[in-house]
Amino acid sequence: MWIREEGPDDIDAIGEVVRAAFAGGVPGDGRLETRIVDSLRADRALAVSLVADIDGRIAGHIAFSPARPSRDGDGWYVLGPVSVDPAHQGHGVGSALVRAGLRLLQEQEANGCVVLGDPAWYGRFGFRAEPALTLPGAPAEAFQALRFTDAASAGVVVLHPAFGHHEKD
Repeated sequence: MWIREEGPDDIDAIGEVVRAAFAGGVPGDGRLETRIVDSLRADRALAVSLVADIDGRIAGHIAFSPARPSRDGDGWYVLGPVSVDPAHQGHGVGSALVRAGLRLLQEQEANGCVVLGDPAWYGRFGFRAEPALTLPGAPAEAFQALRFTDAASAGVVVLHPAFGHHEKD
């Protein structure tokens, strides 16, 4: 398995992987997640976009885009979505993508990363629910952060509009 940055020739395959990864029993059959990735790409908001290449075939994808806590919010990113082709799930592809993406963010001197997801799965990478950072409408235990620095970032986290979370006035 080779983890690498997405290239122009990968876009269709990424869309197929995202749809397949989220089709199983999820309302919308992966259309929402595909729309998020496509919107981030169209707005040039994909800060990090990696693929897992197995024998020349895209087996997984992960996206990171800017996120902004309302206080001291520079240098933050949101992880998501992470998608793995069902044929490759359970074999470490998703974990490898997460680790590689987080390493790249640290190399770029990011302050941290947030994610909305399963605390047990993301906890393996150091993500923890953090009351100082919130996402309106998200369950507190599922919205997690991983700090890379001691920046005092806090408050409501604003994501790209593709995620459907908007800053409350």
